[in-house]
Amino acid sequence: MTETLFAFENSYATLPDRFYAKLAPTPVREPQLIRLNDALAEVLRLDADALRSSDGVAVLTGNRVATGSDPLAMAYAGHQFGSWNPQLGDGRALLLGEVIGQDDLRYDIQLKGSGPTPYSRMGDGRAGLGPVLREYIVSEAMAALGVPTTRALAATLTGEPVYREDGPLPGAVLTRVSRAHIRVGTFQFFAARGDIDALRHLADHVIDRLYPDARGAENPYLALLESVISAQAKLIAQWMHLGFIHGVMNTDNMSIAGETIDYGPCAFMDAFHPDKVFSFIDRMGRYRYRNQPGIAQWNLANFAQSLLPLLSDDETKAVETAQAAVDGFPDLFEGHHMSGFARKIGLSNPDDGDTALIGDLLRIMALADADFTLTFRHLAEFADPAAEIDRSSPLFALFNETKELDEWLGTWRQRLEDDPRTPDERKREMNRTNPAIIPRNHLVEAAIQSAYLDQDFGAFEDLTEALATPFDPKADPGLTQPPKPEEEVRQTFCGT
Repeated sequence: MTETLFAFENSYATLPDRFYAKLAPTPVREPQLIRLNDALAEVLRLDADALRSSDGVAVLTGNRVATGSDPLAMAYAGHQFGSWNPQLGDGRALLLGEVIGQDDLRYDIQLKGSGPTPYSRMGDGRAGLGPVLREYIVSEAMAALGVPTTRALAATLTGEPVYREDGPLPGAVLTRVSRAHIRVGTFQFFAARGDIDALRHLADHVIDRLYPDARGAENPYLALLESVISAQAKLIAQWMHLGFIHGVMNTDNMSIAGETIDYGPCAFMDAFHPDKVFSFIDRMGRYRYRNQPGIAQWNLANFAQSLLPLLSDDETKAVETAQAAVDGFPDLFEGHHMSGFARKIGLSNPDDGDTALIGDLLRIMALADADFTLTFRHLAEFADPAAEIDRSSPLFALFNETKELDEWLGTWRQRLEDDPRTPDERKREMNRTNPAIIPRNHLVEAAIQSAYLDQDFGAFEDLTEALATPFDPKADPGLTQPPKPEEEVRQTFCGT
């Protein structure tokens, strides 16, 4: 059966051997499938039934290496909370190979939690069940929300415990899918070593795989830099539109493919506040919600610095070229940020004055601790500026004092009179933009705890299924509401 599971190709494995360490995953005691993502398997031209077989589950947990696979752990470095670490790499992940999807694009298939590698830094290379379920839930929710992201093909149990500070936990493996697992830190790894030949190999590989239009540019490496900056500007704006906080925006966690990657201490806000922090390890709030655009630009500056030897033989010119590209990030981000929030409040033709309108709403939400997701969702009820305001709407229950909300609604509804769409068209578009359901922390944690304590994956299955259609107005009310005070999850953890 392993003969037909994957039609693997291994383009990354053709790069020089200093790019990775080749090794097989470490077998586990009792492989068991938790969930297979049938829809994603179809996109990747994979046979879901074969993946569910004993041979398939053996590959998904690392007990067998499928025919055509050339497993490797990728080398990279990175800035972690602003501090330089010259040697990181895939300490608990192995790239099995690449497949060509139905869209004719190339996708990495990676096992996460498949055992130690030369980059494990004394770690066991394993993953606990909780982080695997969290990444499965949140990454698939992000995909359904239309945000570029790594995907989850499968979650499996290993039948072996992993030992962390809290004691033994069930071991698990995530099969992760990405357009490429190459990071800003991958480029930093070689730049720090002055390995210009490797930088050129890596840049050419990324251009050919992810940004082929850059190959025809006057300066392909500048076009690569600009393409990554553009992709990240759009991605971070999408995070902000959803109240998403990544939690650990280190340079080794920024994907060159423009995807959200590494869902350790991530969280979606319930009550809105621009300084919200969830990550237990982010004690200074470096990666708080409002800081994410600035941190993205800082990371991209490090990417640009890594590319300097490729941008020009003249060092001064290379620096000027890179700086100009990085300096373009704020305008790119603000364009996406503004247009996205305009759509969230029902405006199809945003103008300069709408920046203040959106800012005022966010300020009022922060003062009231109003739920981020539900505020925008309920605004659609007022999409007709000529209709009488229904004060029994759930929107008003989100605000403990409504005077400022009333004033804002009046200004906004006056602004809607300039929008060319009909109220029904506007409402439909707002409900296609603002989700009814997100992976709220307390729901994710409840699903994890049920799996931990009772070996019951029902809550995980139910939540994952509901999040696949996040704009569905018929979503289970129990999955759309913010947590009660005793349910609130205030901190999240990496789970490594």
